[in-house]
Amino acid sequence: MKPLKVLQLLPALDSGGVERGTLEIARALVAAGHESVVLSKGGRLVEPLQREGSRHIMLDLGRKSPTTFLQYRALRRLFEVEHFDIVHARSRLPAWVAWLAWRGMPESARPHFVTTVHGMHSVSRYSAIMCAGERVIAVSDTVRDYIRTHYPPARWPHLTDDRITVIPRGIDPAEFPRDYQPSSEWLVRFHAEFPRIGQRKVLTLPGRLTRLKGHHDFITLTGKLVADGLDVVGLIVGGDDPKRPGYAKEIRERVQAEGLGERIVFTGHRSDVREIYAISDCVLSLSSTPESFGRTVLEPLAMGRPVVGYAHGGVAEILAELFPQGAVAKGDVEGAARSIKHALTGLNATVGPSYRYLLDEMQSATLSLYSSLTGYPRQPRDNKGSDCS
Repeated sequence: MKPLKVLQLLPALDSGGVERGTLEIARALVAAGHESVVLSKGGRLVEPLQREGSRHIMLDLGRKSPTTFLQYRALRRLFEVEHFDIVHARSRLPAWVAWLAWRGMPESARPHFVTTVHGMHSVSRYSAIMCAGERVIAVSDTVRDYIRTHYPPARWPHLTDDRITVIPRGIDPAEFPRDYQPSSEWLVRFHAEFPRIGQRKVLTLPGRLTRLKGHHDFITLTGKLVADGLDVVGLIVGGDDPKRPGYAKEIRERVQAEGLGERIVFTGHRSDVREIYAISDCVLSLSSTPESFGRTVLEPLAMGRPVVGYAHGGVAEILAELFPQGAVAKGDVEGAARSIKHALTGLNATVGPSYRYLLDEMQSATLSLYSSLTGYPRQPRDNKGSDCS
């Protein structure tokens, strides 16, 4: 098979699941002898991307302005000059610009167009662009069902089941090894930075400070467990959302108002989340809306740490397969408290080894999809489904 030239498009390369998945596929492409190119407005992950052998093109396709759509001309010129085999869009606005560039090219000269539906966006014509790929990757069964329900073939004739491929996200067991123990140096530094942890049982809620992640339920749970006599400390691991500073202020003020300043710690954004998982007695997933996948559930489970989470979306899929005793109904704070107590006392809290949701499987399946597309004719320009109307 001849080497492929693959372009992945996304708004930025700072942090997050979409960004991590982009780097993981870029790394796999390079390792397999293909040419990997990523287009974004940049960010702190550009340096590791380039260090690992991919090329980065700087172009801001994520700015929510009508003028962003005009970038399709520059993008079409890039397609014509670079002769990509695959263009893989991972976010809505970059996907729109890429599709506008792609549809104006002669069919014989077009790259193949792939999209990944990473999240369950509001159903709209704008969101429908993520279903316009010649192949549409869904990151979980939950996302596949969302696509089937809200973008049925009756309206989107091209979006038949054979166009949708479920490729779950995956983790590297070497990055999140079972029973991992942090170094003594790390432990000394971390406890010096956050002395309130002490010898208390550690509850961890990972995720950026956004309203959907369930921080208010976490505060309620921590307060309830303390009131029940448990010596716990809650770690909120994630940076503030720069677009919504008021929310971060709101939850910090609630922590102080309820007298939990010594029991809840805000760590901010961390690059040592593996070590934090390792010292956690229980990791929580309390999102108020269903997650498309649930990486922050899978990672600690792979390390053998118990997870208690609201069982909807991708989190429900992972818990049902790997740790069903950690699943509670959405919003069931009482049920979550009981499950946390079981985890803290070791009752029914053993996490078995996992052989599912592995990074190399995700990478292999994605590269196989790319390769299979190059054996098919390019999508006709007048395909009714690809205009997202």
